[in-house]
Parts: sequence; structure tokens; C-alpha cells
Amino acid sequence: MPIPLRSCLILGAFAYNVPSLLAQCGADELPVMITVQTDPYGNETYWQLVPTGNACGSGTIATGGNPVIGCNGGGTQNSPPGGYGNNTTINEGPYCLVADASYDLIAIDAYGDDGAAYTVSIDGAAIGQFQQPGGSNTFTFTVHPPEQRDMGVTASTTSLFPEMGLPLRIKGTAHNFGAQAVTAFTLAYRIGAGPVQTMAMSGVDIASGGDLAFIHDVPWDPATPGPVALRIWTADVNGSEDLSHGNDTLTGLLTVNPAVPNIVDDYLALTPVFVEVANSDQDLLVPRDLDFHPDRSRDELWVLNKDTEASGGSTVRFTHPGEADETFLWQRDPNAWHFMSLPTAIAMGDNNNFATSPGVFDANHNGGEPFTGPTLWSSDPAIYAQNLFGPLGSHLDMVHVDPNSQGIAHDQWNRFWVVDGYNGDIVMNDFRSDHGPGNDYHGNAIIRRYSLFTITKDPNDHIVSHCVMDKHSGWLYVVDHGGRRVLRLNTNTGTASGPGSYGPWETYLEYTQMTGYQWEEIVSSGLDKPAGIDLVGDRLLVSDHANGDIIVYDISGSGAPEIGRIHTGAAGIMGIKVGPDGRIWYVNATNHTLSRIDLNPNVGIAETRDAEIALYPNPVAGKLFIANDRTTPGGTPVELLDATGRTSLRGTLAQLRTGLDVSGLAAGQYALRIGGSPGRRVVVTR
Repeated sequence: MPIPLRSCLILGAFAYNVPSLLAQCGADELPVMITVQTDPYGNETYWQLVPTGNACGSGTIATGGNPVIGCNGGGTQNSPPGGYGNNTTINEGPYCLVADASYDLIAIDAYGDDGAAYTVSIDGAAIGQFQQPGGSNTFTFTVHPPEQRDMGVTASTTSLFPEMGLPLRIKGTAHNFGAQAVTAFTLAYRIGAGPVQTMAMSGVDIASGGDLAFIHDVPWDPATPGPVALRIWTADVNGSEDLSHGNDTLTGLLTVNPAVPNIVDDYLALTPVFVEVANSDQDLLVPRDLDFHPDRSRDELWVLNKDTEASGGSTVRFTHPGEADETFLWQRDPNAWHFMSLPTAIAMGDNNNFATSPGVFDANHNGGEPFTGPTLWSSDPAIYAQNLFGPLGSHLDMVHVDPNSQGIAHDQWNRFWVVDGYNGDIVMNDFRSDHGPGNDYHGNAIIRRYSLFTITKDPNDHIVSHCVMDKHSGWLYVVDHGGRRVLRLNTNTGTASGPGSYGPWETYLEYTQMTGYQWEEIVSSGLDKPAGIDLVGDRLLVSDHANGDIIVYDISGSGAPEIGRIHTGAAGIMGIKVGPDGRIWYVNATNHTLSRIDLNPNVGIAETRDAEIALYPNPVAGKLFIANDRTTPGGTPVELLDATGRTSLRGTLAQLRTGLDVSGLAAGQYALRIGGSPGRRVVVTR
């Protein structure tokens, strides 16, 4: 089956110090416990245990929670004080239930949003785990003890859209379905017809019903674009055979994207051509940022509008952007006034979700606590901005410790990095498993705050301070608008030193302050009003709102020396993005436009590239690839010529498509010829 878009709820391990009650139950009965974990509004919870198929109130075996809610109270928002406490764990039972019989747990939440979590167990071994997603839900379980040893993979958080040239880490969640605590097991994966990669998971301690988030220690290097099958499974539990194989394996489909070609230097060597793609006629209103959907088959570019605080921001989704058959769709979520108020940035994820950063201080607009932070959304057109999910709109999740957010960058799955404009910090916000459209449980989030620097926002709350993640190295590059500089943070470094220094106003799985991490200022001059930022290969691009320049920096070595500027000629530029074909796109908040920068093929040096063909990575140290060429015969000869015009390497286009090895060449500049075409510049590094 396809890998789920969202990971399953990660429930902690549990155990009961309760003697077996088998002797107290009938000969055909087993003792069943029900553990309830409430959300921040425990008084909204009510449940009943009934025989399978019975309605609430019919043949009731047990009840719990706030009885005032009753069977018909789901979604009524009538929940007076009473019942369970907030964020508490309650063990109910045991109840003597007939072995191998089925029962229904009817869960009711008065508000109608994400409610309590329930674990059903026999003598400490889980036989059912349920997270309530709405106002009234029925969960069915069978009274049957689990096998002693039973592990499986329940969720994958592996990128659905890996990129050639970037090693892919296989990530997900393994679950202990068995009665016996797991201390060791084998984790394996296979991609397509490739080799099986195994990893010994030892020294773990997973109680019955517990989960373990994993990262396989053998990465996969995507070499060919297109769809590939992924299979992940567990085996050899506690040194012995898994006793139930039906739940061992999770399968799914990944789509490998060609690497984004680095043609930035061509913009400095040739003549850039500025193409206005859209304006206010296409519903752009103070656009602040943009991003491409990673599913290339959708061919979508999303632009984020600032709009007003009262209305909330909006998006314009362009399909086939910049092409003759381009279409656009303006959308605003029904509750954008809270979840997308004065948005500053948008970042597409690798799992069909995306996130935005509200620039407002108080998303409730009532002068209370600054209950504000990044919001997670689905890019599914059946979910995003649809008025189907109640008073909380279509948002998938939101956390609330980053007021006046100035920028956001995607890391992995539902993990994003945010520039906290109010505190001047950088904050990692990992939503982990979201609460679903229109719900409100935020307890799964992990938040880490980095405060050894100060990022100063625009005092007028207009010009942004964006950030971008280098997913290959782990460096996060951040614009400090007020400091007129760019800094970077090594996200692979640092340790937790205690609770987060700001807030919180709700409970999270983790909220910590980080220390001991590596960061440095890499650009300290030459910027007036820096705003947007993007990265391709070893080229960093920063937009300057004051003059419309896009400044290019070389980050291949120490520091980040400026190597050139692209003059757009129009002040007001904010977000910038390098598209899938390597061309640069940007939005201008002053003149309400979306633009693309092309290259004039009739001006410049002889190695002008076909806009539809690109080489990557460039510079290159190992294998060189070609993208966007599907029609030229694979036997077409390929030559690499050195600076004197001598042939240094020969091959075919077929080899270039699968990776032409240039590791034996000396460092320097070369010209690549495909058949009789003009040479395309290639830089070989060591």
C-alpha cells in the first residue's frame, strides 16, 4: 500500500503493576484495561464500552469521562466542568470481557476536534490503540492476547520526493505489537530491485504497544529519476523469529526528482531577461514568498499573499507556471485570520504538506498571549482551504511560540525551521504527526529554540527575513533583515540545556532551549534591506528589497564571498526561488508581480545552453548528469574539452544520462559537447 502522508500517532510505552486478574474473571473471560490520555481539554471527553454493533447507551459495559456530555454530545461544544483533567493519563478497569469476542469503544469529544487517545490492553499487553479524530468515533477491538514477539513498521517519514545527488535516509516508526518488551530487532529496507539493506537495532527498550522512531544507518543514493518502490520491514525480534508476519512490512512509492541544475553563474556571464509571469490580474496582493510543489508531475508554483491582518493571507496556485497553458487558483482558508495572518513565508514539504509562517504578533487579535507560530497545511485540493472541517478551517496543525515569524524553511517530513521575529531567535518546529484538518491537538510537537544571536525584523512588519535549508550539509542560512547580514546555523550541532525560554502556552512533547551549536555570520556588508534567500549547489542567492538586486555568493569554501549581482531594476522584491530547471523566480510585494529570469540566447559566449537542457551537479567532483533531454539518441557522442580545446574525456549521451564519471580529470573549467552542439561550461572540482 502507499506510504501514508502522515505518520501514525506515536504512543509512549506503558506497563501496569497490576497482578493478573485471570482468577477473578470467568473461565472464558480476560481482564481488559482501558487507558485514556486526555488532550488539553479533558472535560470534553466521554466514552462508553459496548458489545460490537450496539449503539451508545445500549448494553453499556463501562463509561468514563464527563457524563454530562452523553452519547449525543459530540461536536456540540457543550462541555461543562467535570470528568477527566487536562493532559492526564487515567487507567480504567479492569473489565472481564469474553475472550475472542469483539467490543466497541465509543469515544465522544464535545468540541468535535482531535480528542483523547485510548489504549486497550490485557495484562499490560496492548490489543488496541486509538486516537480520536472527531466528535464521535467508534473503535472496535477483539479480546485476544497478542503474540509474545511481534514487531512491525507502522509509518514512514521518508521523503516521498528524493532528489538525485542527495543521499536519502530511510525513516519511520516501528511498533511493538507483541506482549514481550523488545530489546533488539532487525530493520531492513529495499528500493526497487536493489540490494536489501539491514540494520541491527540493539539496546532498545520498547514496551508492549510502544513505538520507536528510526533512521536507517545505510542511506540510498538515487541515481535515476522516476518512480521507485520502497519496502521497509522488521525481523528477528529479541534474537528469535517474529511470531506474526502480517504486520511486519510497510510499502510505498517514491518519485525521484532530477537534481536542480546550477546555472546561476550563467546569469552573471550572460544577459538576463526578466519575464513578468503574473500580477494583480492573477490575484497577487502583496506577494511575499513562493515555492514549487516537489511533485514535479503537478507542475505547480504556489505564491503567498500578505493581504490584511483581519482577512488573513491567501495563496495563488499556478499550474504550468509561465507556460502558454498556465492556469491559476486563488484560495483563502476559512480561518486564515488566525492560521495565516500576515504570512511572511511558505515552504513545501516532502510529503505533500506545506507550512506557512504568520507575521502577526497575536493570532487571536485580542491582546492576550501571543498564541502564534507556524501552521501546517495539506496541498491536497480536497483539503486545503475547503470549508468542510468546522471552525478551525482546513489547517493540519499549528504551534504557538514564534510570534511575528519572518521566514520558514523545510527540513524533513513535518519538520520546519522558523525565524522568530519577536524574540530574534531561530526555532525548529517539528509537528511530527499532525492532528488532521481542523482539529487542535498539538501535544505531539517537538520544538527547539536557538538564541545565541539576534535577528532583527523590519520594524514596520513588512519586509521579511527568510531562511533556507541545505539538506545535504544541514546548514540553515538565515537573512537578518535589521542586521543587514546573513548568518548560518549548523543544525547537526547543539544540545538541549533546559526548557524553552519563551512561553509556552500549551503542552508539547518537547520544548527545549539549545546550546553549544555552531553558527557564524557569513555576509556582513553590501546589503541594504535583505529579504529573500535560496540555495542551489554552492551558490547562495539573497534578494535586496531596497533596490531589487539578487546578490550571488559562493559558499563552496570558507565564508561567502559575493561573486555578482542580478539587477532586476525594481525595488520591492521579497521571496526568491530557483525552479526545477534552474531558472530564478521571485515576487515583488510593491508592484504585486511574479517574475522569472531567463537568459538571452542571442547574447554572450558560445556555450549558451538550451533552456530545456541542464547539467548537474555543476561544479562536479564525481559523476555529471544531464536533465530535461529525452529525445536525443543515447548513442550521440559526448566530449569534454579542456581549456586548450583538447579532448579530455569521451562518452555517449546514454552515459551522461546515467552519470558520466569525471573524477579522473584535473580540476578546472571544461566545455561539454553533445554531438555537434556548442560547448556547455562544466567546472570540475576536487
